[in-house]
Amino acid sequence: MWSVLALLLALSSGAMSLDKLNMCMDAKHHKTEPGPEGQLYQQCSPWRDNACCTANTSAEAHDDASYLYNFNWNHCGIMSKECKKHFIQDTCFYECSPHLGPWIQPVDQSWRKERILDVPLCKEDCETWWEDCKNDYTCKTNWHKGWDWSSGINKCPEGSKCSKWTDVFPTPKSMCEEIWSNSYIYTTYTKTSEKCMQLWFTGTNPNKKVAEYYLNNGQQQQSSALPTLLFLAVTSLSVMIH
Repeated sequence: MWSVLALLLALSSGAMSLDKLNMCMDAKHHKTEPGPEGQLYQQCSPWRDNACCTANTSAEAHDDASYLYNFNWNHCGIMSKECKKHFIQDTCFYECSPHLGPWIQPVDQSWRKERILDVPLCKEDCETWWEDCKNDYTCKTNWHKGWDWSSGINKCPEGSKCSKWTDVFPTPKSMCEEIWSNSYIYTTYTKTSEKCMQLWFTGTNPNKKVAEYYLNNGQQQQSSALPTLLFLAVTSLSVMIH
């Protein structure tokens, strides 16, 4: 009888792991399930074979006046093209990626029910992002909160001042981890390691193997479904025994 219980638990755990390898966040613009999107726009196009974003979302990700979040990249002067391309890619990654399951967490926010936390970024992507933005300016370390939204778009809050990027973010690590409230963590893993998530890639999406690696190594194994399953299995076993 205990073997039946063990089998049920194993099957449940395996099914949930598979779900985490191919799922979309419960957030503002994400699809409910990932799938092909043949017309994804420009920098979002690498996700076209299996995406959590729509073609319209991918196009809006490239616009300065995007309806997605009304976020103003030019809050301290015009952001350079070299810097902005990384924020476009970051948006594509966030909106389109179907392999973020191991790092999806519930969140109590008006505009989304889930977020990503501590996604391990590849060293090259984080460092190139910082390098291409180092001559730009900003007024905040955490871009998720604390803006002045009184005009409908984000502006620097009263009392803040625009400073050079490297003064606000002295290292690639500080930028990647602080700018989106620890959505990412900086790693020393390179893209060939298959232990870090890539913002930039061509061809087959390499991030599925990375998500599988973290699932197989015990990351994010706790699930609210397991206690329920265990209770049902034990109850069924008790009935069978008696």
